[in-house]
Amino acid sequence: MTAPGHRWWTHRPTLLRVLSDLLAGELASMRPGVQRRPLPWPPELDLTAELGADSLELLGLATAMEQVLGIGCIGEERVLAAPRLDAWLEAAASGLEQGTGVMRFRTSGSSGAPKTCTHLLADLWQESGELAALFPGTRRIVGLVPAHHIYGFLFTVLLPRVLGLEAGAVLDLRGASPGAVARSLQAGDLVVGFPDFWRAFAPVAQSSLPQGVTGVSSTAPCPDEVARAVTGAGVARLVQVYGSSETAGVGWRDGPERDYQLFPYWEASADPSVLTRLRRDGSRADFPLQDKLAWSAPGRFRPAGRIDHAVQVGGVNVFPAYVADVLRMHPHVNDATVRAMRPDEGQRLKAFVVPRPGAQAASLRAELDAWIAERLSTPERPAAWTFGSALPRQASGKLADWIIDTDD
Repeated sequence: MTAPGHRWWTHRPTLLRVLSDLLAGELASMRPGVQRRPLPWPPELDLTAELGADSLELLGLATAMEQVLGIGCIGEERVLAAPRLDAWLEAAASGLEQGTGVMRFRTSGSSGAPKTCTHLLADLWQESGELAALFPGTRRIVGLVPAHHIYGFLFTVLLPRVLGLEAGAVLDLRGASPGAVARSLQAGDLVVGFPDFWRAFAPVAQSSLPQGVTGVSSTAPCPDEVARAVTGAGVARLVQVYGSSETAGVGWRDGPERDYQLFPYWEASADPSVLTRLRRDGSRADFPLQDKLAWSAPGRFRPAGRIDHAVQVGGVNVFPAYVADVLRMHPHVNDATVRAMRPDEGQRLKAFVVPRPGAQAASLRAELDAWIAERLSTPERPAAWTFGSALPRQASGKLADWIIDTDD
């Protein structure tokens, strides 16, 4: 059982936000390309009448709710008989009271197939305590990230509880423009954003911010020039948190010229691809890293590139990150990302390519076929090509999957 003070779900608007974000994300994955109903959703929302969810989709949504929140099965009859958000809200709250003490988060699949990562709630509370020490004097939290992702859950669900903020001190401004966000800020605000938001925010916030606004960035590396532009625009401090869905937060820094500081509950292990977590109960657990870390001193590091994760193509291990590096070497390629096809697409690699200005996709494809034939083995060569003006990304800035153009 969870300690009473750690029952974050007792505040129904917070649970409603987490549940709505989760269901909206799941429904969007079931209906790729279909415009979804904007958030926030009212408690009285009917999932069938207003969202059009059929019985199979309802079961899929309920399963996702059970898995992510770590609660028991709410029952097929209950799901189909009461497809209203407020009924599901109460079912989730009841399940959390008897829950397993875990939360599960889905990765974006930016470096491979999406997967589910399980975290003890006790570990997440441990991190929230360390985060609270980084942001003293916070009066409000302005959230620009979904609450069912690990970054949003830590900063907009747990952190407000640790800081002792009132329920109304968490603002969800995901639907606002960067300029509107800037105009709404007050002294003592902590703005929870991501690199692409901060890139757009800096130019419109010049000379319009109150003193004492702090920012935080995560989900993807924040370019140094963006971090400098944000503080140059009047944000008192931009804290970058390094971590992943697999590890949660690993370290932080508040200047692009600085190394990351390892959170005190982590320690390096003999295996450079693993960190060991020291839990409050005295136990230890190893977590695999997604990046190589370059250590400048004990507890001080900088990410030094992805740890290549192999996928199998025709029984051969291939490395999508390496294939993307080869594609970027072509003089007419501005950027590229490579990943394994989804099961419904095939069993080879696929590539998304951003041509340099002036390059034509049709001729570039022919050039790339010849380019990779000279440099890559057959299993390494992408079997499907997609071209666009920018790599596909989620709102958080992480790379996203894309649909293969069957007419290509």
